[in-house]
Amino acid sequence: MAESYDLIVLGSGPGGYVAAIRAAQLGLKTAIVERELLGGICLNWGCIPTKALLRSAEIYHYMQHAKDYGLVADQISADLDAVVKRSRGVAKQLNQGVTHLMKKNKIAVHMGTGALTGKGKLTVTAQDGKTTELTAKNIIVATGARARDLPFAKADGKRIWTYRHAMTPSEMPTRLLVIGSGAIGVEFASFYNDMGVDVTIVEMLDRIVPVEDKDVSAHLEKAFKKQGMTILTSTGVEKLDVGADGVKASIKAKDGKVTTEAFSHVIVAIGIVPNTESIGLETLGVKTERGHIVTDGACSTNVDGLYAIGDVTAPPWLAHKASHEGVIAVEAIAGKHPHAMDPRNIPGCTYCHPQIASVGLTEEKAKEAGYEVKAGTFPFIGNGKAIALGEPEGFVKTVFDAKTGELLGAHMIGAEVTEMIQGYTIAKTGELTEAELMETVFPHPTISETMHEGVLAAFGRVLHM
Repeated sequence: MAESYDLIVLGSGPGGYVAAIRAAQLGLKTAIVERELLGGICLNWGCIPTKALLRSAEIYHYMQHAKDYGLVADQISADLDAVVKRSRGVAKQLNQGVTHLMKKNKIAVHMGTGALTGKGKLTVTAQDGKTTELTAKNIIVATGARARDLPFAKADGKRIWTYRHAMTPSEMPTRLLVIGSGAIGVEFASFYNDMGVDVTIVEMLDRIVPVEDKDVSAHLEKAFKKQGMTILTSTGVEKLDVGADGVKASIKAKDGKVTTEAFSHVIVAIGIVPNTESIGLETLGVKTERGHIVTDGACSTNVDGLYAIGDVTAPPWLAHKASHEGVIAVEAIAGKHPHAMDPRNIPGCTYCHPQIASVGLTEEKAKEAGYEVKAGTFPFIGNGKAIALGEPEGFVKTVFDAKTGELLGAHMIGAEVTEMIQGYTIAKTGELTEAELMETVFPHPTISETMHEGVLAAFGRVLHM
């Protein structure tokens, strides 16, 4: 006999488990289905463990530059196994935390592969083949996504890696090729470069981190080259020949010239594929576009009682977007009439060195949208705290509607910007204008003062430049 619930959540990533918790808070009898580890990719193989790796690399970098701070640190070395072990320990701790939250909120956990078998019906198949039938008036699909493979060279975990392989390497690369310069690509490039690896990044488009403002892309490329990386833009990889000791890559430049270079390892970071196969979407006739489930502002699909959130839906594919959608979907189910999320108010963070953070429209996109723009930039070199930290490289850029003073976008690169972007996100969500931002008192000495100066710069009132 089927187990009955008010809500079933398929997938326990940051979208799924947050949705389940919010549902429990609202009094809904809730079940969550997970085929691998509670917390999904983000907690176990994505956002969190990569930040643990990057933290180790950051400390290693500072130790190697101790003399810049008047300190002495000799014979510095890195223990790759210990670095990876720490990262996995962080992931395990958070996985256990989610397990505790499920118990605390009395959420039924079903481990296994879930598939929709009809309206309000779902079958869970455990590893031992045992099946459990679940029913609910409402179901949320939060199955996430996986790394996209190169069509001509699938990842083997030995020489060709996805992000999962790159997080638990059996050996340190000597010469690394990173294909793709989105957030995942540049974060791993930054990690391995800081750990002493010779890194080359190949990007098909004309600049790295192409979704960011052009000024940010240019600054990051300059910084990466200064750190010793090789950056190849408007360039593609046509072939990978894997050998026992490495990989030979056929690289095609913008002028059409093809060269062959040898690397010890390759990381493929060319995007994601939504996990929509074999979960029963066809059974219910769920509408998709390019594999991603189509939803409305309440995260509802074209099938009554079926919702979808996170990477399985439209971009941006970010953990915090998934979590927020989880809350929206559940509150819609509970009749709370939540506000739809505005994609322009979703911040993006990239944890390379230097860090990148942004929210809203780039200057270029704002002009394309027909806005008359006022843009201002303030460099970190004009900020006392940044200089004191030894982190004077970077800037804050703001983009405003010249007619209304609306903040259209903000773009930052430099130390700790991922911890500051929420200030501009709050401003955008609260529909603040330049007047409120100018009148806000920022604490001194902090790097956040660059945010104030970035606003002042857009209106010709910058103070420290």
